Amino acid sequence: MNNSVAVTLRQVYKSFGGPHVIEDLSFQVGYKEVFAILGPSGCGKTTTLRLIAGFEQPDAGEISLNGQIVASPSHWLPPEKRGVGIVFQDYALFPHLSVEQNVAFGLRSFPSHQRDRIVGTMLELVGMAQYARRYPHELSGGQQQRVALARSLAPCPVVLLLDEPFSNLDADMRTQMRQEVQRILKEAETTAILVTHDQEEAFILADRVALLNAGQLEQVGTPEAIYHHPATRFVAGFVGEADFLDGRITGGTVETEVGRFPYQGPLAPDTSVSIMLRPDDVDLVPDPQGEAIVVQRHFRGSENLYTIGLASGQLLHSSQPSTVVVPVGQAVRVRAAPTHVVAFPQHPRPGI
Repeated sequence: MNNSVAVTLRQVYKSFGGPHVIEDLSFQVGYKEVFAILGPSGCGKTTTLRLIAGFEQPDAGEISLNGQIVASPSHWLPPEKRGVGIVFQDYALFPHLSVEQNVAFGLRSFPSHQRDRIVGTMLELVGMAQYARRYPHELSGGQQQRVALARSLAPCPVVLLLDEPFSNLDADMRTQMRQEVQRILKEAETTAILVTHDQEEAFILADRVALLNAGQLEQVGTPEAIYHHPATRFVAGFVGEADFLDGRITGGTVETEVGRFPYQGPLAPDTSVSIMLRPDDVDLVPDPQGEAIVVQRHFRGSENLYTIGLASGQLLHSSQPSTVVVPVGQAVRVRAAPTHVVAFPQHPRPGI
């Protein structure tokens, strides 16, 4: 048994009578690690969480917690025996129980003095000790989330599962609670798996991120690796804004419409590629002789996001400070300066 690994999925498949919702899914989550499962709606994130929790059984493959197999086609350990804590989207607090009674709910088998001590510790951890006698309807959404976290953490679960935990909060509260949850998880030294469709949420909270697409694993890595070194074009487009500019590899460079860039990647010379450009890689300079044109400007408060039409008809986006205002229709020169070139084999355009 590897004591540094809390959760293992090995070649897991799951369907509900049709195509596989989860297909050949394998990853490991380390002890005390916060791990995010990220992807678009319908990609299999919540199904993966339900498989780990024990609410679903895999068609094939194995799931292990702390080295013990808890799920396979021939073996299934029920949820209550897995030592898993869950925070649902709606928090699922018992309305007829007080805050302290909600937190104590999973500790009914503990002696009363131990139960009281754990409840007190958990409420202090989440900053809710002063609300111990209140009921869920007397709490804000953020306070309810803290109580749900305390209740799930109280029995010291093998892994804490969080299913879109911030989806019911407004934008300001969501930002505050991300920071608070990050603190709580680290202080509690809890292994946690977070399911989200929000890239920013995953990047802020997680030590590593697994990106799913149509039930298949596209990439696992640190937030920095996922963003700067995407393994597939899907990953590049999903995490952060990205444009894909046509080019060709020639003599250690990629030649494109907006310049040549050094290339040290695995693709062979004379390969037609699409290179990833983030908006902050692209600069623009107003120039009446420029071959590109500003098509659109979106003001975003701290920045302006420009859509630029190139002579070929391809579009690029450029992020500029909010004080840099270039009118729509202005001819510009485009200067691209990616910190590193990420290239993918060129996809045929629709109809070609």
